[in-house]
Amino acid sequence: MKVALSLGGSLLSLDNPEFIEEISIFLKKISEKIPLFIVVGGGKTAREYISVGRKFCKDERYLDEIGIMATRLNAYLINSFFRKKIPETIEEAIQIGPPLVMGGTTSGHSTDAVAAMLARAGNASHLVIATDVDGIYDKDPKIYSDAIKFDKIGIDELIKMVGDEWKSAGYKVVVDPVACKIIKEGRIKTFVVNGKNIKELENAIYGRKFNGTIIEV
Repeated sequence: MKVALSLGGSLLSLDNPEFIEEISIFLKKISEKIPLFIVVGGGKTAREYISVGRKFCKDERYLDEIGIMATRLNAYLINSFFRKKIPETIEEAIQIGPPLVMGGTTSGHSTDAVAAMLARAGNASHLVIATDVDGIYDKDPKIYSDAIKFDKIGIDELIKMVGDEWKSAGYKVVVDPVACKIIKEGRIKTFVVNGKNIKELENAIYGRKFNGTIIEV
């Protein structure tokens, strides 16, 4: 069994190095039992750089590349515990093989899509998307206290929620539209879980019952 993991950049605050260390040690330990493809997002770091860049740069592809560099910075932090070469393409990642840690690849999609590509190309049993909320909701639970969590959601319904195309650099949505398209085309079993809850993340990686959302394909 191989597993692709999209580790949301929202989980990796530079103000909380203790959690970065905790989740890195956890992933290193679990990767000794389950081969992991770990793709790390850019989070706040990426959005801040993109926001500054957008003040004087109108080229969205270039701004996207700035965000990609931030994902790779975050990947280097996690990779401190793996010390393997960090690939920059899907082909290179497959050649290196799991366990591995990487960031973004090219513009036009998020690291969720990179993880979905790896799941498909690497024949992973499933994809885990680790974010900073407890799954997929009908609206942003950080803003709306009455947001309703989906225990399961069909991929077509999810696509209706998030749209069917990438909009701009730093675009933030629960699962990016490009990833949704790959999940649908590849019929990839996908779990969305709160990565801050290490136990639930472990359950999702192992394919056990977990608190989160199952994307049905």
